[in-house]
Amino acid sequence: MGGLESAGTLTAAPQIKVREPRVGCCCNSAFRNQRDRIEPDDGGSGPVLPPGEEEQLRSRHTGIMASHSASISPDKRFIIFFDFDETIVDETSDDMVVQAAPGQYLPGWLKDTYQPGRYNEYMQRVLAYLADQGVTESDLRSIMEKIPASPGMLTLFQFLRNRSAHDFEVVLVSDANTFFIESWLRRAGVRQLFHRIFTNPATFNKNGRLVLRPFHSHECQRCPDNMCKQVVVRDYVARRTQERGRPYQRIFYVGDGANDFCPALSLGPRDVAFPRRDFPMHRLITETHEAMPGEFKAVTVPWVSGEDVITRLRKLVAE
Repeated sequence: MGGLESAGTLTAAPQIKVREPRVGCCCNSAFRNQRDRIEPDDGGSGPVLPPGEEEQLRSRHTGIMASHSASISPDKRFIIFFDFDETIVDETSDDMVVQAAPGQYLPGWLKDTYQPGRYNEYMQRVLAYLADQGVTESDLRSIMEKIPASPGMLTLFQFLRNRSAHDFEVVLVSDANTFFIESWLRRAGVRQLFHRIFTNPATFNKNGRLVLRPFHSHECQRCPDNMCKQVVVRDYVARRTQERGRPYQRIFYVGDGANDFCPALSLGPRDVAFPRRDFPMHRLITETHEAMPGEFKAVTVPWVSGEDVITRLRKLVAE
């Protein structure tokens, strides 16, 4: 496998199969139709802002805002990526919406429509069902706002916020959606910490139904059709490196799931992967070290609390 040729330069990961049905590792191919913009749901004809501009697309229902990399200081020494579900928050947001269903239960016929690799499409059917049952935007937002943060995560965010303005560029990469994520971040008071959010666009249509769009299409044969996180991370780091005129000193990735293992595969030996201990990302890293020594290049620091991440970051920023 190719590793980090120079700090902040990501290379393609090897073909390692991920066993979880929703996700997998990435192939070495380029992606198509990258959407690193948030677009409103208007039947497919919404405006697309030029790259390089700060974007502020506000649906009359969701009030979603996405900051663009052009507004970020070029002086950041490090970049840190976060997953959302079971990393920032201690639950899976998609699972939590079931609380809004009658009896907090989805009918069997609906659950039976799930197909591996097409989870985004399944969630679209779930959201349509909830809307048909009278579940409103306010109901969904209330559920999202009540999801607890993972242990020590808010302390970690405070640490990042208090660091020098030249230390961390903070980015969120998630297979959830803009409405769920923005609802939680704003309620927790941490939205402004994140310089960029990459996730599936979601807006409410005129009938009050939350409509999801796939984040992008890609050529990876193992990842879900709607998102390949390794493609997102590699493209963003490459673009930011070009904009800045120099690489990051180190790249950090904090996650938990099998689809977080995918981008971590492309990190280099100066970078750090923070997998949640005993979750799929951690298990896959361990299995890779055992089966193919040397293939996983990044330093691995498992975490139980966000304070475990702080401990390692303190040492690295002091170097």
